[in-house]
Amino acid sequence: MAGGRAGGRLGDRALGEPLNDVREVFFTFLRLGLTSFGGPVAHLGYFHSECVARRRWLDEKTFGDIVALCQFLPGPASSQVGVCLGLRRAGYWGALAAWTGFTAPSAALMIGFGLGLNLLDSRPFLHGLKIVAVAVVAQAVWAMARQFCPDFLRLALALASATLALALPDAPGQIGALVAAAAIGWAALPPQAAPAALDIFVGRRVGFLAGAVYLLLLLSPLALNLPAGGEKLAAIYRAGALVFGGGHVVLPLLREGLVVPGFIDDSAFIDGYGAAQALPGPLFAFAAYLGAVMDGFGGGLLALAAIYLPGVLLLFAVLPFWAQVRALPGASAALAGVNAAVVGLLFATFCAPIWTSAIFSLRDALLAACAFALLVFAKAPPWLVVLLGALMAQALP
Repeated sequence: MAGGRAGGRLGDRALGEPLNDVREVFFTFLRLGLTSFGGPVAHLGYFHSECVARRRWLDEKTFGDIVALCQFLPGPASSQVGVCLGLRRAGYWGALAAWTGFTAPSAALMIGFGLGLNLLDSRPFLHGLKIVAVAVVAQAVWAMARQFCPDFLRLALALASATLALALPDAPGQIGALVAAAAIGWAALPPQAAPAALDIFVGRRVGFLAGAVYLLLLLSPLALNLPAGGEKLAAIYRAGALVFGGGHVVLPLLREGLVVPGFIDDSAFIDGYGAAQALPGPLFAFAAYLGAVMDGFGGGLLALAAIYLPGVLLLFAVLPFWAQVRALPGASAALAGVNAAVVGLLFATFCAPIWTSAIFSLRDALLAACAFALLVFAKAPPWLVVLLGALMAQALP
């Protein structure tokens, strides 16, 4: 039977799972963390192949239900799906094992890159990473626009959100765009197809506690005079708490919280983002690089925890109440409006700073166009495109 012993109420038994189950989850997701290239959508394909088709931990319907829930929530959707799969298989320790296994490889590499960045003398190589980042973000904008802007109203919401984000390049402008798009979607968009019911359960006490911690950490920094270290972590937590649409979309929020106040410069920010494209696993591990550049190894670990914590807390907060949330009139239409706004925010980030910090000549533009063609038309793996782009920038005059 698909899922085996995974079907009970996790809140009652999660901490008593056999160690073998937790170990199995960890090594399964460690292998996925080492081999899953291509971004959140590709990650879901890897998860399906490993957990549904090969290991038969759960059936197709349950996997689809989990994906629907995680797409509904802000945060890193593929990592949230992994946490759900580990939770269902081996309880709370399984959720931790799944997240650790999937995240550790890319996080370790990004921290290493952040610590060694000052040792790199090859500016052309790093500039090549920025050029490829142009192609990667352009691919993300194109793919998300096709999915989330299928009609005139949602395309208009995306363009209006991009305009607002470019005119007010700060957190209020971005959050304002998301809130306005949600309201317009709720009022003007037709009802969207509701996701199916979900058979993973977490105790209501756990849900209330997770929701309270999520809100406390999100709102309390607004009323406190934090030191610089606290401001950085609060900005990273806020980015993880408010982002819809996956790893690429967190870019404008992280830049607003860290580059604009001067904690890290644009050049180092884009260098790390370019390097992150070459790695397997979740793009949210980019936060570990930012923390390492700003505050060393410990800063990298704290930044990694800060970017992921809100998504996990919100997941646990919503799981006990998902059936009621999904039944709210207009909820799916509001989310459709938010998704359209996310496309606009990502396009604004593509314009500045991605394009403006990387494209300085016709040669740069042609390299970016070639990288885009390899990603979109040749379906080349992102790590290969990143490596080729960086080497070409190094080799060409």
